This record gives sequence, structure tokens and C-alpha cells, in this order.
Amino acid sequence: MPGRNIALVNENYYHVLNRGVASQKVFNCEKDYYQFIDRINYYRNNNLPMGFAQLMDLPLRIKRDLLNKIEIKKDFLVDIIAFCLMPNHFHLLLKQNMTNGISRFLSNLSNSFTRYYNVKHKRAGTLLQGRFKAILVKSDEQLVHLSRYIHSNPYSAGLVETLFELKEYPYSSLAEFTSDRKGFCKPDIVIGQFADKNAYWHFVGDQADYQQSLEIIKKLALESRD
Repeated sequence: MPGRNIALVNENYYHVLNRGVASQKVFNCEKDYYQFIDRINYYRNNNLPMGFAQLMDLPLRIKRDLLNKIEIKKDFLVDIIAFCLMPNHFHLLLKQNMTNGISRFLSNLSNSFTRYYNVKHKRAGTLLQGRFKAILVKSDEQLVHLSRYIHSNPYSAGLVETLFELKEYPYSSLAEFTSDRKGFCKPDIVIGQFADKNAYWHFVGDQADYQQSLEIIKKLALESRD
């Protein structure tokens, strides 16, 4: 995977995103989304004993024991703060814990998912753009607003039509921020800046319509150039 234009520094937070080559779809069905989410959870770990596909081939008891041992170690390349998967791209909000942690995580994640995707959909070659984009988060305020932007994406893009559907969108971490659902994300640094999870949800919902209008204006502007 090509190198970055900026250094990725430990203990810093980054908005990381990538999309399909030529903006092609990356996720074509529910299984694709969940295969990617499971790989996010797996490849955030350091010093893994095997690839995800090999893990899935193990007998259930052995697989569970191995995953429990990995979980107990809590040896993470990155912390996943938030994520959202869209049909042709993904957004991740990450904290880097180890040198080259983000690059290693993204390389393992992308390579593993591409192998799965190519076999399943009977294709060959690159799936994602070679160089992922990473943007440094410079303040707690930026971190909070960025989490809202990431979680609002399905609504802004018209993938869901109502705020209720946004809250129930299954391919993002929003439910970990707004309910008691447990996952692999670490939202506390964001939620801790609000009175409670309900206050965070209002923060997201109050801005979602505005963000959607900006996307519509952007799309119209691009179409007017054709």
C-alpha cells in the first residue's frame, strides 16, 4: 500500500476513508457489509496468529477460544472510535496506538476483504483505491463534529429517508453511541462531552437535515458541469 503524505503519529486521532476503484461498489449485499465489519474487529489487533479466512475455517470451539485469548490481550494497533460503511466507500475514526498501526490495520483489512470479495463475486484485481485518505483530528471539538458527520452519511446521501432509519442503520457505529448496544468501538471520548447518549443523538439529528441539503447542492453543482 503506498505511503502517506502525512506522518501518522501514535495517540493521535484520524479520519480515515477509502472507496472502491472508479467509485465502484464495495458492498453489494448484507454479507459483504458484515464481512467487512468482522474484519475491522479482527484486524485492529496486533500480532494475530492467522488471517481472518483461516480463523473462519477453524472448528467453532477452537475459534471461540482463540478469539477469547485475543480479546483478553487487548493489544490493539488502533482504537476504533466510530465507523460507517456506504455502498462504495467507508469512513473510520481511529486512534493510532502503535507505530504504523493505522497503515498495518488498513493493509490487513483491505487485503483480506478484497480476497473475500473477489472469490464471492467471481472477479479479480484491486477493489479499493491504493492510497487511503487520513485526516488528522486536531481538537476534541473537531472529533465530536467528525463523529456526527460520519454517522449522518447514510441520511445525507439519501441511503435512508428518515432519522429513525438512520438510527437503525446497521452498518455504522451509531447504535453504540445512542443505545446500550455493545461493540468494538470506543465512543467514550465523544459521548463524554455530552450529558448522555440521548443528547448525542439530538446533536446528530439536529444537523442531519442540514448536512443532507449540502450533499444535494454539491450533487447539483457537479451535474451542472456536465
